[in-house]
Amino acid sequence: MEPEVVEAEIVLPTRMKFKKIQMADKYPKGQARGRHWKHLKQIIQAENYQNYAPNDPTYVSIESPPSMHPCKKICDITGFEAPYSDPRTNLRYANTEVFKMIRSLPNDYVQRYLALRNAAVVLK
Repeated sequence: MEPEVVEAEIVLPTRMKFKKIQMADKYPKGQARGRHWKHLKQIIQAENYQNYAPNDPTYVSIESPPSMHPCKKICDITGFEAPYSDPRTNLRYANTEVFKMIRSLPNDYVQRYLALRNAAVVLK
């Protein structure tokens, strides 16, 4: 290096930030590209489950406390998010086209849709 540069203690980066990085520089030989995803079996083996209390939710135990968030209301016909419910049939619907179809359904079909949601009631 030039003696003036060494005396001034100016250190220049070896590569400019705006330059595109070559893949060979970023990943030397033998190194994997991108993320390495672990399977559930690998996660379970890596964890020490004997250190956890039996009531703590983990990947092994399905039981966990109930959610603090309210459940989403889903349209009984289409499966979309339903901001409305029909006061006569108690079915949930997403838009006006579905509402028209709900009003034209016979009571047997309405009861079947309510039974799928475990909300079956006797209609008047």
